[in-house]
Amino acid sequence: MDKGKVYLVGAGPGDPKLITVRGLECLEECDVVVYDRLASPRLLRHLKPGTERIYVGKLPDRHTMKQEEINQLLVDLALQGKTVTRLKGGDPTIFGRVGEEAELLYDNGIAFEIVPGITSAIAVPAYAGIPVTHRDLASSLSIITGHESPDKLDRSIHWDKVTNATGTLIFLMGVAKIGYIADQLIKHGKPPETPVALIRWGTRVEQRTVVGTLETIETIVKAANFQPPAVIVVGEVVLQREKLKWYENKPLFGMRVLVTRARSQASELADQIELLGGEPCEFPVIETVEPSDPAAVQSLREQLEQAEHYQWLMFTSVNGVEYFFGWLRKFRIDMRRFFGAKIAAVGPKTAEALVKRGLVVEELPAKFHAEGLLEQLAPQLKAGERVLLPRGDLAREVLPRELKAMGLLPTEIDVYETVLADQQDELALEWIREKEIHLITFTSSSTVTNLLEVLRRKGVPNPVEVLSDIPIASIGPITTQTATEAGLKVAIEPTDSTLAGLLQAIADYQQSNKQPQ
Repeated sequence: MDKGKVYLVGAGPGDPKLITVRGLECLEECDVVVYDRLASPRLLRHLKPGTERIYVGKLPDRHTMKQEEINQLLVDLALQGKTVTRLKGGDPTIFGRVGEEAELLYDNGIAFEIVPGITSAIAVPAYAGIPVTHRDLASSLSIITGHESPDKLDRSIHWDKVTNATGTLIFLMGVAKIGYIADQLIKHGKPPETPVALIRWGTRVEQRTVVGTLETIETIVKAANFQPPAVIVVGEVVLQREKLKWYENKPLFGMRVLVTRARSQASELADQIELLGGEPCEFPVIETVEPSDPAAVQSLREQLEQAEHYQWLMFTSVNGVEYFFGWLRKFRIDMRRFFGAKIAAVGPKTAEALVKRGLVVEELPAKFHAEGLLEQLAPQLKAGERVLLPRGDLAREVLPRELKAMGLLPTEIDVYETVLADQQDELALEWIREKEIHLITFTSSSTVTNLLEVLRRKGVPNPVEVLSDIPIASIGPITTQTATEAGLKVAIEPTDSTLAGLLQAIADYQQSNKQPQ
């Protein structure tokens, strides 16, 4: 068997969009990805279908995998002929132990490539509003480890030379030693009033910053119970923060949001959450698939073949539109055969999906659900008219029931089925268990019921209890009803049942609950 290849990729400091183009290519090409907590789980959505995922961070039943074990894991996977991407936080060559991993690969004759990443030493301060150099304040910088014991620090750092070697000093992994570091810098010539900032989990939703001086910073850190990991910045550039802290001013800064939509639809909501400064955590609990039962497919074909006989086509979801046209292509049925049918859509997104195909709906309802659609169209509906309803198998019965009551002849066709998604990220599950999710979004009733079922299957005996303290955002009254009946408490429901309305309601909620920085 031919040996595989290993890409040792720097994922950047945490924000998934800070990975390099080459790093993204390595993710898209690999057969296996080996990752830990320092790499954003959102990067995993770029993997090709079937890519094996190996999480080497901490799990409830297992401590973090030792470095030696990770080194050997990379070798073993490559010896199986697999292309492996080892995803590491920041830049792998800056205190990233990439040398140890690469050396063992070399010793085993395995090809590898080191892909640099954006180091936290510059990116984290930038996200805190601190440029590490400034024409008037600092024209050079040093990057120093602060993770060792005081004895080792004294052996590895020449304090008399480092203290005044550059305008800005960056210490990585030095929170526990901040008092000692400050004392050494003062002892070797730094003024006690020199500004200092510590930024924890920079570029991520947990980002927190404390600011002081060399003389006061240890007291401030202890009073704030400030914990690692953090980047320490020493120098006058810290003073820029008050004007430049752009990231922390975003509407959803500090909020990690669980997105439960189907994987094919999650990216739109996730991208908007990210744009507003939040961290989306994609945890798809539903998938949509074509019906597999031959009898159901044959019935579907027979109903579509009667295209000329319908007076109405009513779509209640974007999925309904997408799958409807997919079946037309599969059965080679010309859309022009529906020339006698008026077209209706339950909401703007569904209408937009139709417009993309050159079809304009009659008019949109004021309320974006079945009841609203019936209320809006009532004056145009006539008894005896045939209505085709391309929907999913879990669609509510309100629309066909009320249409029948009005004397119309509705025909439901299940153009897709909603099934339980079976592949979720383990880190996201860990965040749910540890209450590190700040908000859960539900965009349909099926996302509510399926999230609870997924959690049960993942070993959570009482999902409602686990989710009880996490605020829930529901897209509309029907979804809210499902969540409430399941025992969940909905904190957010927009008046406008759209993704835009949901995002605005979330932003308003976050603003009203925002803690002062």
